[in-house]
Amino acid sequence: MIWDLARRLHAAGVLGINRRNADYMLVYNERRRYPLVDDKVQTKRLAQSAGIAVPELYGVIEIERQVRDFSTLIGDRSDFVIKPARGSGGNGVLIVSGRHDGEFARINGQSLSVAQLEHHLFNTLSGLYSLGGNPDVAMVEYRVDPDPVFAAISYLGVPDVRIVVFLGVPVMAMVRLPTRASGGKANLHQGAIGAGIDLASGKTLTAVWRNDIIAQHPDTGGPAGGVQVPRWDELLLLAARCTDLTGLGYIGVDVVLDRERGPLMLEINARPGLNIQIANATGLASRLRQVERVRTSLADVQSRIAFARQAFAAG
Repeated sequence: MIWDLARRLHAAGVLGINRRNADYMLVYNERRRYPLVDDKVQTKRLAQSAGIAVPELYGVIEIERQVRDFSTLIGDRSDFVIKPARGSGGNGVLIVSGRHDGEFARINGQSLSVAQLEHHLFNTLSGLYSLGGNPDVAMVEYRVDPDPVFAAISYLGVPDVRIVVFLGVPVMAMVRLPTRASGGKANLHQGAIGAGIDLASGKTLTAVWRNDIIAQHPDTGGPAGGVQVPRWDELLLLAARCTDLTGLGYIGVDVVLDRERGPLMLEINARPGLNIQIANATGLASRLRQVERVRTSLADVQSRIAFARQAFAAG
């Protein structure tokens, strides 16, 4: 039965982990380039040098004695984000949305004392949230003010858009929507929703929550499909440029839409997950093969985007 299922998934063009690793990551992602995306500080600085907008970095805490200087680093700011530079899956990301009487407030309303915040920073430095458990550094950056277009289908946190890019061609996209179950984080493994996006129009399609296809957000009741993602042209251009930025051929680019600042790149992932296929009710494998066949004819970023919008339009 397992082999029969595997054959049917293959016939449907669904890309599995083993094929992703062997046929795409190993072939198109050179190991020496992984540090460019595995270290978020390095990624941010690389993007800034190329003129790609990112959330403002307030500072980096690299050693334990700097934790005691945290209050000086943030000054009178009442909202910010702390994240591990080499974290994955949203682990270790701490979002602060306010402060009162010497304590900080998280987006879920919980209070956080200075001692608790410092404890989180020490855990981050120790590598508790990092890839492989190696020592890490903590980034303190601007907290995105999300575009109101997602207000009806997002709970507390900031939705983000994941675009899978192959050889500079956007091949699939989804918006990840925070829920009560995910604690306001846009992470599918923690309970966020993934809604597929039509590459041609930028409108949301089907949505998946855990193992179910859904039509409405479970917390807000808003419809997950038919939502127009603002500034879609800019998001596609930003994502397509990231191949040239990193030299990696198979990547996932995460972008947020800020109310005032527009599209901001959060990070680049050299090992993008495969749940995006469920959100789009479409397999990745056939799209990747199409790009391989025409790659030599796509001379610049605009031609790559034009091909994607035509070849991978929904319906």
